[in-house]
Amino acid sequence: MTQGILPFKYEEEKTESGATALAGLPVYLDLAKVLGLSESIQKHLTIRENSQGWTDVQAVMSLILLNLAGGSCVDDLDILNADQGFCKILSRIQSHSLKRKERRKLEQRWRKEKKRFVPSPLAMFRYLSRFHDPDQEKSRQSGKAFIPAPNKYLTGLVKTNKDLCSFFNTASVCKIATLDMDATLVETAKENAFYCYKGFKSYQPLNTWWAQQNVILHTQFRDGNVPAGYEQLKVFKQALRCLPKNVEQVNLRSDTAGYQHDFLHYCETGQNKRFGRIEFAIGCKVSSSFKTAVAQVRDSDW
Repeated sequence: MTQGILPFKYEEEKTESGATALAGLPVYLDLAKVLGLSESIQKHLTIRENSQGWTDVQAVMSLILLNLAGGSCVDDLDILNADQGFCKILSRIQSHSLKRKERRKLEQRWRKEKKRFVPSPLAMFRYLSRFHDPDQEKSRQSGKAFIPAPNKYLTGLVKTNKDLCSFFNTASVCKIATLDMDATLVETAKENAFYCYKGFKSYQPLNTWWAQQNVILHTQFRDGNVPAGYEQLKVFKQALRCLPKNVEQVNLRSDTAGYQHDFLHYCETGQNKRFGRIEFAIGCKVSSSFKTAVAQVRDSDW
């Protein structure tokens, strides 16, 4: 190309040198190795334990790498696989430190010659479908909020995330956990999705954020029509069970969705056997009745 306004020009490389625009991704593979992520996935996920083809570790790590690379859908796995430089690095990493017997066992999972370095979108969709229990849909009632019970594979992912949080709190110990609970609207064009309270089709996962460690401690995927405060106490109890053993104190923050009497009572009266009383800051809709109740409290009692 001819010289432009700025002091540089583009040149086309005629040879396939293996250059990649994804050179930053292997750093995260190093981090995953230090975290023991592969071992945790192998321990808690057994979808592909005795199967041919991609292992659980390869499937999950491909999704993580896709997310880090800015992928927006499963079909973008084809873009990862088309990057020859990245695939060359990934291929070497996958066999790194494996003994000859382990390497041959990994190769024997393929009946035909392995031509891809990450799963195809079709293979990934089949893998992700194993986290869904179609029998749960029989319990769904029209017009009512419904959260399917997680199957064993989805529960395994929760355990993997718990392992990661335990590692974080070993490398940088924090005995206090301030948990932020909030729902996030994720707009979607899927035909079978439901409308959220803002009037568009979405999903509405309820996330529990551990402020001191800057990580998602727990998340529950939900349809868009499920209110943020629906079964929030149940989700909070699940999140508490995900905290590492060296955490001693818990604080809670939530918006008005958390203003529920059973939720407040649970925290205030110390019903959790491990953490006892849990201090909280929860929003409240300032209605006329609320204003009246506040006005009746003496200043000295605040």
